[in-house]
Amino acid sequence: MSEQLDNQVLNINSFAFKAKQYNMLLKFRLSALVVFSGAFGYFLAPSQGEVNWTSFALFALGSFLITGAANTINQIIEKETDKLMKRTANRPLPTGRLSVPEATTFAIILALIGAVLIAVFSNVFAASLSLFSLILYAFVYTPLKPKTPFAVLVGAFPGALPPLIGWVAMTGSISIEALVIFSIQFIWQFPHFWAIAWVTDEDYSRAGFKLLPSEGGRNFNSAFQIMIYTMFLIPLGLLPVRFGIVDINGAIVATVCGILFLFQTFYLLKVGTVKSALMLMFGSFFYLPIVQIAYLLSKL
Repeated sequence: MSEQLDNQVLNINSFAFKAKQYNMLLKFRLSALVVFSGAFGYFLAPSQGEVNWTSFALFALGSFLITGAANTINQIIEKETDKLMKRTANRPLPTGRLSVPEATTFAIILALIGAVLIAVFSNVFAASLSLFSLILYAFVYTPLKPKTPFAVLVGAFPGALPPLIGWVAMTGSISIEALVIFSIQFIWQFPHFWAIAWVTDEDYSRAGFKLLPSEGGRNFNSAFQIMIYTMFLIPLGLLPVRFGIVDINGAIVATVCGILFLFQTFYLLKVGTVKSALMLMFGSFFYLPIVQIAYLLSKL
Protein backbone atom coordinates (compact mmCIF):
# COMPACT_ATOMS: atom_id res chain seq x y z
CA MET A 1 0.00 0.00 0.00
CA SER A 2 2.82 2.38 0.95
CA GLU A 3 4.67 1.59 -2.28
CA GLN A 4 1.51 2.26 -4.29
CA LEU A 5 1.08 5.66 -2.61
CA ASP A 6 4.73 6.46 -3.24
CA ASN A 7 4.28 5.67 -6.93
CA GLN A 8 1.17 7.88 -7.11
CA VAL A 9 3.05 10.77 -5.49
CA LEU A 10 5.95 10.19 -7.87
CA ASN A 11 3.61 10.24 -10.88
CA ILE A 12 1.94 13.45 -9.66
CA ASN A 13 5.30 15.11 -9.10
CA SER A 14 6.50 13.95 -12.53
CA PHE A 15 3.36 15.32 -14.18
CA ALA A 16 3.68 18.66 -12.37
CA PHE A 17 7.34 18.88 -13.39
CA LYS A 18 6.54 18.23 -17.06
CA ALA A 19 3.63 20.67 -16.98
CA LYS A 20 5.96 23.37 -15.67
CA GLN A 21 8.40 22.75 -18.52
CA TYR A 22 5.68 22.95 -21.16
CA ASN A 23 4.44 26.15 -19.57
CA MET A 24 7.94 27.59 -19.96
CA LEU A 25 7.84 26.73 -23.67
CA LEU A 26 4.58 28.66 -23.97
CA LYS A 27 6.11 31.88 -22.55
CA PHE A 28 2.80 32.53 -20.83
CA ARG A 29 3.19 36.28 -20.21
CA LEU A 30 4.35 37.00 -23.76
CA SER A 31 1.52 34.91 -25.21
CA ALA A 32 -0.97 36.71 -22.96
CA LEU A 33 0.25 40.10 -24.25
CA VAL A 34 -0.27 38.90 -27.82
CA VAL A 35 -3.81 37.84 -26.92
CA PHE A 36 -4.40 41.29 -25.39
CA SER A 37 -3.36 42.97 -28.65
CA GLY A 38 -5.61 40.61 -30.58
CA ALA A 39 -8.51 41.43 -28.26
CA PHE A 40 -7.82 45.12 -28.81
CA GLY A 41 -8.26 44.72 -32.57
CA TYR A 42 -11.31 42.50 -32.05
CA PHE A 43 -13.21 45.04 -29.95
CA LEU A 44 -12.00 48.12 -31.84
CA ALA A 45 -13.42 46.71 -35.08
CA PRO A 46 -17.02 47.55 -36.03
CA SER A 47 -19.30 44.83 -34.73
CA GLN A 48 -22.48 43.43 -36.21
CA GLY A 49 -24.82 43.60 -33.21
CA GLU A 50 -24.00 42.05 -29.84
CA VAL A 51 -20.57 40.59 -29.20
CA ASN A 52 -20.61 36.79 -29.07
CA TRP A 53 -18.53 36.26 -25.96
CA THR A 54 -18.13 32.54 -26.55
CA SER A 55 -16.69 33.18 -30.00
CA PHE A 56 -14.37 35.82 -28.58
CA ALA A 57 -13.17 33.55 -25.76
CA LEU A 58 -12.39 30.75 -28.20
CA PHE A 59 -10.67 33.21 -30.56
CA ALA A 60 -8.52 34.38 -27.63
CA LEU A 61 -7.73 30.77 -26.66
CA GLY A 62 -6.83 29.92 -30.26
CA SER A 63 -4.57 32.97 -30.47
CA PHE A 64 -2.87 31.98 -27.22
CA LEU A 65 -2.24 28.44 -28.46
CA ILE A 66 -0.82 29.55 -31.83
CA THR A 67 1.44 32.09 -30.11
CA GLY A 68 2.58 29.38 -27.71
CA ALA A 69 3.36 27.15 -30.69
CA ALA A 70 5.43 29.91 -32.30
CA ASN A 71 7.34 30.46 -29.04
CA THR A 72 7.98 26.73 -28.76
CA ILE A 73 9.31 26.44 -32.33
CA ASN A 74 11.52 29.46 -31.66
CA GLN A 75 13.07 27.63 -28.70
CA ILE A 76 13.53 24.44 -30.71
CA ILE A 77 15.45 26.32 -33.41
CA GLU A 78 17.48 28.31 -30.88
CA LYS A 79 18.22 25.39 -28.55
CA GLU A 80 22.00 25.61 -29.03
CA THR A 81 22.23 29.41 -28.94
CA ASP A 82 20.01 29.49 -25.83
CA LYS A 83 22.73 27.54 -24.03
CA LEU A 84 25.10 30.46 -24.57
CA MET A 85 22.94 33.20 -23.04
CA LYS A 86 22.39 33.67 -19.31
CA ARG A 87 18.73 34.62 -19.62
CA THR A 88 17.86 31.52 -21.72
CA ALA A 89 20.30 28.86 -20.53
CA ASN A 90 17.78 27.47 -18.03
CA ARG A 91 15.02 26.87 -20.57
CA PRO A 92 13.64 23.31 -20.87
CA LEU A 93 15.41 22.40 -24.14
CA PRO A 94 18.97 23.63 -23.41
CA THR A 95 18.88 21.88 -20.03
CA GLY A 96 17.43 18.66 -21.47
CA ARG A 97 14.36 18.74 -19.22
CA LEU A 98 12.35 18.34 -22.42
CA SER A 99 13.45 16.74 -25.66
CA VAL A 100 13.12 18.25 -29.13
CA PRO A 101 10.55 15.59 -30.18
CA GLU A 102 8.46 16.40 -27.12
CA ALA A 103 8.59 20.13 -27.89
CA THR A 104 7.84 19.54 -31.58
CA THR A 105 4.77 17.43 -30.80
CA PHE A 106 3.61 20.08 -28.33
CA ALA A 107 3.99 22.86 -30.92
CA ILE A 108 2.10 20.94 -33.61
CA ILE A 109 -0.80 20.17 -31.26
CA LEU A 110 -1.02 23.78 -30.09
CA ALA A 111 -0.93 25.17 -33.64
CA LEU A 112 -3.56 22.75 -34.96
CA ILE A 113 -6.00 23.25 -32.09
CA GLY A 114 -5.49 27.02 -32.17
CA ALA A 115 -6.06 27.25 -35.93
CA VAL A 116 -9.20 25.10 -35.76
CA LEU A 117 -10.66 27.18 -32.92
CA ILE A 118 -10.12 30.45 -34.79
CA ALA A 119 -11.37 29.03 -38.11
CA VAL A 120 -14.54 27.56 -36.62
CA PHE A 121 -15.50 30.26 -34.12
CA SER A 122 -14.20 33.33 -36.00
CA ASN A 123 -13.29 32.78 -39.65
CA VAL A 124 -10.80 31.00 -41.90
CA PHE A 125 -9.14 34.29 -42.92
CA ALA A 126 -8.20 35.08 -39.31
CA ALA A 127 -6.93 31.52 -38.80
CA SER A 128 -4.83 31.76 -41.97
CA LEU A 129 -3.31 35.07 -40.86
CA SER A 130 -2.53 33.53 -37.45
CA LEU A 131 -0.68 30.62 -39.06
CA PHE A 132 1.09 33.02 -41.43
CA SER A 133 2.27 34.99 -38.41
CA LEU A 134 3.55 31.78 -36.80
CA ILE A 135 5.48 30.82 -39.95
CA LEU A 136 6.96 34.29 -40.36
CA TYR A 137 8.06 34.45 -36.72
CA ALA A 138 9.31 30.91 -36.26
CA PHE A 139 10.72 30.02 -39.67
CA VAL A 140 11.84 33.37 -41.12
CA TYR A 141 12.57 35.79 -38.27
CA THR A 142 14.15 33.25 -35.91
CA PRO A 143 16.71 31.82 -38.42
CA LEU A 144 17.59 35.39 -39.53
CA LYS A 145 18.51 36.60 -36.03
CA PRO A 146 22.13 35.35 -36.07
CA LYS A 147 22.63 36.51 -39.67
CA THR A 148 21.47 40.10 -39.97
CA PRO A 149 20.03 43.03 -37.97
CA PHE A 150 17.30 43.14 -40.64
CA ALA A 151 15.73 40.28 -38.69
CA VAL A 152 14.14 43.01 -36.55
CA LEU A 153 12.31 44.34 -39.62
CA VAL A 154 11.03 40.86 -40.46
CA GLY A 155 10.05 40.21 -36.85
CA ALA A 156 8.09 43.46 -36.71
CA PHE A 157 5.49 42.01 -39.10
CA PRO A 158 4.34 39.05 -36.95
CA GLY A 159 4.78 41.28 -33.91
CA ALA A 160 2.26 43.76 -35.33
CA LEU A 161 -0.24 41.27 -36.76
CA PRO A 162 -2.26 40.46 -33.58
CA PRO A 163 -4.53 43.58 -33.64
CA LEU A 164 -5.08 43.14 -37.37
CA ILE A 165 -5.94 39.47 -36.82
CA GLY A 166 -8.38 40.50 -34.09
CA TRP A 167 -10.00 42.96 -36.49
CA VAL A 168 -10.31 40.26 -39.18
CA ALA A 169 -11.72 37.79 -36.63
CA MET A 170 -14.52 40.28 -35.95
CA THR A 171 -15.16 41.59 -39.48
CA GLY A 172 -13.83 38.91 -41.83
CA SER A 173 -11.83 41.43 -43.88
CA ILE A 174 -8.87 43.83 -43.87
CA SER A 175 -9.76 47.50 -44.15
CA ILE A 176 -7.74 50.71 -44.12
CA GLU A 177 -8.68 51.09 -40.44
CA ALA A 178 -7.20 47.66 -39.70
CA LEU A 179 -3.98 48.68 -41.45
CA VAL A 180 -3.85 51.85 -39.33
CA ILE A 181 -3.81 49.93 -36.05
CA PHE A 182 -1.37 47.45 -37.59
CA SER A 183 0.99 50.32 -38.54
CA ILE A 184 1.05 51.72 -35.00
CA GLN A 185 2.09 48.39 -33.50
CA PHE A 186 4.49 47.78 -36.40
CA ILE A 187 6.46 51.00 -35.79
CA TRP A 188 6.31 50.47 -32.01
CA GLN A 189 8.17 47.16 -32.49
CA PHE A 190 11.41 48.96 -33.43
CA PRO A 191 12.09 51.10 -30.33
CA HIS A 192 10.65 48.32 -28.18
CA PHE A 193 12.90 45.58 -29.53
CA TRP A 194 15.98 47.76 -29.93
CA ALA A 195 15.70 48.85 -26.30
CA ILE A 196 15.67 45.17 -25.31
CA ALA A 197 18.60 44.49 -27.66
CA TRP A 198 20.55 47.37 -26.07
CA VAL A 199 19.98 46.03 -22.56
CA THR A 200 20.83 42.44 -23.52
CA ASP A 201 23.51 43.20 -26.12
CA GLU A 202 26.28 41.36 -24.27
CA ASP A 203 24.10 38.29 -23.82
CA TYR A 204 23.01 38.41 -27.46
CA SER A 205 26.64 38.73 -28.57
CA ARG A 206 27.49 35.43 -26.86
CA ALA A 207 24.96 33.76 -29.16
CA GLY A 208 26.16 35.66 -32.22
CA PHE A 209 23.14 37.97 -32.39
CA LYS A 210 23.81 41.56 -33.50
CA LEU A 211 20.35 43.09 -33.50
CA LEU A 212 20.92 46.78 -32.81
CA PRO A 213 20.47 48.95 -35.93
CA SER A 214 24.06 50.19 -36.01
CA GLU A 215 27.03 47.91 -36.64
CA GLY A 216 28.71 49.62 -33.70
CA GLY A 217 26.03 48.30 -31.35
CA ARG A 218 25.41 50.54 -28.36
CA ASN A 219 26.30 53.86 -29.94
CA PHE A 220 24.86 57.23 -30.98
CA ASN A 221 23.73 55.92 -34.36
CA SER A 222 21.65 53.15 -32.80
CA ALA A 223 20.12 55.60 -30.31
CA PHE A 224 19.36 58.07 -33.11
CA GLN A 225 17.51 55.44 -35.14
CA ILE A 226 15.52 54.43 -32.06
CA MET A 227 14.54 58.08 -31.63
CA ILE A 228 13.45 58.47 -35.27
CA TYR A 229 11.18 55.41 -35.20
CA THR A 230 9.65 56.53 -31.90
CA MET A 231 8.95 59.96 -33.39
CA PHE A 232 6.75 58.35 -36.06
CA LEU A 233 4.43 57.04 -33.34
CA ILE A 234 3.15 60.55 -32.64
CA PRO A 235 1.52 61.22 -36.05
CA LEU A 236 0.52 57.56 -36.35
CA GLY A 237 -1.29 57.83 -33.02
CA LEU A 238 -3.56 60.50 -34.56
CA LEU A 239 -4.61 58.41 -37.56
CA PRO A 240 -7.37 56.47 -35.74
CA VAL A 241 -9.19 59.78 -35.26
CA ARG A 242 -8.68 60.73 -38.90
CA PHE A 243 -10.33 57.47 -39.99
CA GLY A 244 -13.12 57.67 -37.42
CA ILE A 245 -12.03 54.65 -35.39
CA VAL A 246 -11.82 56.58 -32.08
CA ASP A 247 -12.62 60.07 -30.82
CA ILE A 248 -10.24 62.90 -29.96
CA ASN A 249 -9.75 61.70 -26.35
CA GLY A 250 -7.99 58.57 -27.55
CA ALA A 251 -5.76 60.65 -29.81
CA ILE A 252 -4.82 62.95 -26.92
CA VAL A 253 -3.73 60.00 -24.77
CA ALA A 254 -1.77 58.50 -27.68
CA THR A 255 -0.05 61.84 -28.34
CA VAL A 256 0.91 62.38 -24.70
CA CYS A 257 2.22 58.80 -24.44
CA GLY A 258 4.12 59.24 -27.71
CA ILE A 259 5.79 62.45 -26.49
CA LEU A 260 6.76 60.88 -23.16
CA PHE A 261 8.11 57.83 -25.01
CA LEU A 262 10.09 60.13 -27.31
CA PHE A 263 11.60 62.01 -24.36
CA GLN A 264 13.00 58.71 -23.12
CA THR A 265 14.81 58.25 -26.45
CA PHE A 266 16.36 61.74 -26.04
CA TYR A 267 17.80 60.59 -22.73
CA LEU A 268 19.18 57.42 -24.33
CA LEU A 269 20.67 59.57 -27.10
CA LYS A 270 22.30 61.81 -24.51
CA VAL A 271 23.79 59.25 -22.08
CA GLY A 272 23.76 55.95 -24.02
CA THR A 273 23.74 53.79 -20.90
CA VAL A 274 22.15 50.41 -20.25
CA LYS A 275 20.10 52.06 -17.50
CA SER A 276 18.61 54.58 -19.95
CA ALA A 277 17.83 51.76 -22.39
CA LEU A 278 16.18 49.82 -19.56
CA MET A 279 13.99 52.85 -18.81
CA LEU A 280 13.07 53.04 -22.51
CA MET A 281 12.28 49.33 -22.55
CA PHE A 282 9.85 49.71 -19.64
CA GLY A 283 8.43 52.81 -21.31
CA SER A 284 7.65 50.71 -24.39
CA PHE A 285 5.92 48.12 -22.20
CA PHE A 286 3.61 50.84 -20.86
CA TYR A 287 3.06 52.75 -24.11
CA LEU A 288 1.24 50.11 -26.14
CA PRO A 289 -1.36 48.82 -23.62
CA ILE A 290 -2.13 52.35 -22.37
CA VAL A 291 -2.72 53.62 -25.91
CA GLN A 292 -4.76 50.56 -26.86
CA ILE A 293 -6.93 50.82 -23.73
CA ALA A 294 -7.41 54.56 -24.38
CA TYR A 295 -8.55 53.82 -27.94
CA LEU A 296 -11.04 51.22 -26.73
CA LEU A 297 -12.44 53.55 -24.05
CA SER A 298 -12.74 56.41 -26.51
CA LYS A 299 -14.67 54.17 -28.88
CA LEU A 300 -17.18 53.51 -26.11
